[in-house]
Amino acid sequence: MNIRVLDQIRQTLSSKRSNLSDWLANTTATKQDQQLGNQTSQFIYEHLDNLDTAIEKADAGTLGLCEVCHDYVETRLLEMDYTSCVCLDHLSPEEQRTLEFELEMAQTVQLSLLPQQPPNAPSLEISAFSRPAQIIGGDYFDFFDFLDGAIGLAIADVAGHGVSASLHMASIQTLLRSLAPGSISPAATLEHVHNLLVHNVRFTTFVTMFLAAFDPTSHILTYCNAGHNPPLIVRGQASNGVSTTWLWPTAAAVGLIEQGKFHSATIHLAPGDLLLLYTDGVTEATNSHGEEFGRERLEVAARSALHRPAIDLVQALRQALEAFTDDEIQADDQTLLACKVVQ
Repeated sequence: MNIRVLDQIRQTLSSKRSNLSDWLANTTATKQDQQLGNQTSQFIYEHLDNLDTAIEKADAGTLGLCEVCHDYVETRLLEMDYTSCVCLDHLSPEEQRTLEFELEMAQTVQLSLLPQQPPNAPSLEISAFSRPAQIIGGDYFDFFDFLDGAIGLAIADVAGHGVSASLHMASIQTLLRSLAPGSISPAATLEHVHNLLVHNVRFTTFVTMFLAAFDPTSHILTYCNAGHNPPLIVRGQASNGVSTTWLWPTAAAVGLIEQGKFHSATIHLAPGDLLLLYTDGVTEATNSHGEEFGRERLEVAARSALHRPAIDLVQALRQALEAFTDDEIQADDQTLLACKVVQ
């Protein structure tokens, strides 16, 4: 199993243990009795013992070893149940069906938060791909309309992974879908989101986000890059052949600094141009030698597939990424969003 995956699971277990210990130390006996229902505190200590055992195994690199074949159990299974010690293949058919159902339900909840189809935009071909590193993740992409009818394009990466990141992602989605239709620009929208979240005690992280408005008539893309990976524009009609442009940040990540100053920039897109949005799980994906995929390889792959339809282009990028990583388990969520101007 990838050592970074074990490290992430260990950190999660340590955090869980710390929260339980704080509960024991700081919760009144009356409230403990209430929250334990008809159980005794003995069950809390059993829970802590199980966590201690799992943390020790994670430190030793033995967490998740299958008792039957002595290989590691599936990562998605270990993330759902850190006590798992039997591979799915070794379970009974009934046990397999139960576990697969639970895994599918978790993924269904995640996918329901993402758009099921791109907007109906005759001037744009849009295709997307998103794969969480764990069962659920913190990557996000979405589409909506701005006040002036421009097509809204968003991609975001919530700092962190798993359930916590996914819940924050759902909050971002709700805010954007509420604010963007009444907003005049991506920068104004992100500034509003930042102001709502920066002092919110329930929002415990920050979010990098690229938010853009594409005018289908003028082909002007107005964007605000709040600390996100620079999207790539590949132009196929340049006089000297294919050319590329990176859209670097114009503001800090949402929720990262006290006084957020969000600025928009504009760029004109011509028929045949590609706008490629992605999260850092793509460029920071590693192979067995610890090398990162990087922006250069992403650019090469995008240039090579530029003249394909958006859906085929995304597939080509996925194939390039998978060929580079050679099925290495990745520690971060991966999302790609390709937008091609067609007329």
